[in-house]
Amino acid sequence: MKNYRDSDYAVNKNAEGIVYRFANQTIEITIADYLRENPDKTPADFAKLKALSDTDYYDTDRSDYRQTWKNTSFDNLGEDERALLAAPSVEDEVIDMGEREVLLAQRQSLVALALDKLTDKQRRRYVLYHVHGKSYREIADIENAHFTSVEESILAAEKKIQKFILKQG
Repeated sequence: MKNYRDSDYAVNKNAEGIVYRFANQTIEITIADYLRENPDKTPADFAKLKALSDTDYYDTDRSDYRQTWKNTSFDNLGEDERALLAAPSVEDEVIDMGEREVLLAQRQSLVALALDKLTDKQRRRYVLYHVHGKSYREIADIENAHFTSVEESILAAEKKIQKFILKQG
């Protein structure tokens, strides 16, 4: 076996036996090994397996090439392109996660304050519509009300919430 830095296809094609490459080792099964392990087989059987393995490695090599031919070196990218591809550090991720949790808590507090500005009917209808995904007609059926009054109530609640949030921001 020659240069194991070559592609799997090249190594297998140039070897007399069938080559199997693993993460920690490379094994070549020779015709003698094959016939010793399979006494009922012939050299022609081994030749078929060898041809099959060459074809399989070739197909895999071509497939890998088709998938990666557009790859470019990181060094050939511009500063902006590299910044988009670079993964943030674990420390930055943890800090961002903490900041996101704080922002989420602030938003939840703001939402609770905004909902407190609504009447009971507006709050109930707003939650049924936005949280539970009920339609105006479904809410009207639940409350035995006309759907236009439900719609007006929800629209008024949305305006109140929007006005409250704009005041806070």
